[in-house]
Amino acid sequence: MKTFQYKVADREGVPSSGVLDAVDEKQAANVLRSKGLLITGLYEADQLNIEVMMGRFSKPKPDEITNFTRQMATMIGSGLPLVEALKILKNQSGTSMKPILEKILAEVEGGSTLADAVESSEGGFSAVYIAMVRAGESAGVLDQVMGKLADTLDKQREFKSKTKGAMVYPTIIFFAMIAIASIMMVFVVPKLTAMYQDFGAELPGPTKILMGISDFAVHYWYVVFIVLVVGGVIFSNWSKTEVGGLMVEQLTFKIPIWGKLKKDIILTEFARTISVLLAAGIPILDALNIVSNTLGSRIYSAGIKQAAVFVEKGVSLAESITRLEMFPPILSQMISVGEETGKLDSVLVKLAVFYESESEIKIKALTTAIEPLIMIIMGIGVGFLVIAVIMPIYNLTSQF
Repeated sequence: MKTFQYKVADREGVPSSGVLDAVDEKQAANVLRSKGLLITGLYEADQLNIEVMMGRFSKPKPDEITNFTRQMATMIGSGLPLVEALKILKNQSGTSMKPILEKILAEVEGGSTLADAVESSEGGFSAVYIAMVRAGESAGVLDQVMGKLADTLDKQREFKSKTKGAMVYPTIIFFAMIAIASIMMVFVVPKLTAMYQDFGAELPGPTKILMGISDFAVHYWYVVFIVLVVGGVIFSNWSKTEVGGLMVEQLTFKIPIWGKLKKDIILTEFARTISVLLAAGIPILDALNIVSNTLGSRIYSAGIKQAAVFVEKGVSLAESITRLEMFPPILSQMISVGEETGKLDSVLVKLAVFYESESEIKIKALTTAIEPLIMIIMGIGVGFLVIAVIMPIYNLTSQF
């Protein structure tokens, strides 16, 4: 696909301009003429204006995708044709979303389904999103599926904001502590060191340690910077490997409170996503294969793929989950109830709500535990600084 910039005029002579994606210039011209537009300028736009360039290289935000989904559900539910709905949303979309909608619109006008157009748009749409749109188109209930998708995206966004919001305070305190310690080591302690040397005072152990740290920070700060950057790059690359990612994830799950919180978050996404896919009419085996690639966890992804293998062999989902140790017993028990009653999607929705509430409880417990821990660390640091700074002064005054 190539991007073309065009200038056109409608039947009343009103000029307009924009960009569209097409295989070649001929297809782009045919798309414009099919709309009854008179082409006054059409050329391949390798270098567009700043706004278009920003749109091409930036991905839509989750809020924009959610709003697009909800508006599509409303328009299609009101009887508006798909192409017209896409045109309206394209004209009122922001910088990052507009190029994506132009690609989707061009694909749909060229005869593609909405699901295929969304998949090829490279707009950050998840595999779950694409699968649900495809299922909605096949069943003729696209508006209902898009509405459920919008609700699910809203819940996911709200849940993630709660999780991230809980870590704002500890993160601010952590970086504030680092900033204060750096200022002390680089600007304050060297002046005290010079004063102590002028008096020729005998320095105690804590003061010598503090002076050594300060001297290293002043003269060899670039070594610390290089080590942190190189170490961060090496760790980042290693954690992306299969072995490294598994080890990091296993260690994360063993951290008190935080590890259980991560598990509950994953189980929340698993239950909610499976329920939405099943409600859209997607077979359980396909739903499992889709979800296995969307949870961001190697351990749980492997477990869900193994469950899919069991299901393919004729084992029930509840029994498949029971065989995997990473899933808690309540999950398999509730799934068993859902399978027996024929309301698996509804049961999974309730499970998602349950794990979300459990996650919120653990988030509160985590923030409650972090606050006194921060105070203890700050107390130890301040105490060490006071001892290291005051003791030499006390020794000096006692000599007089």
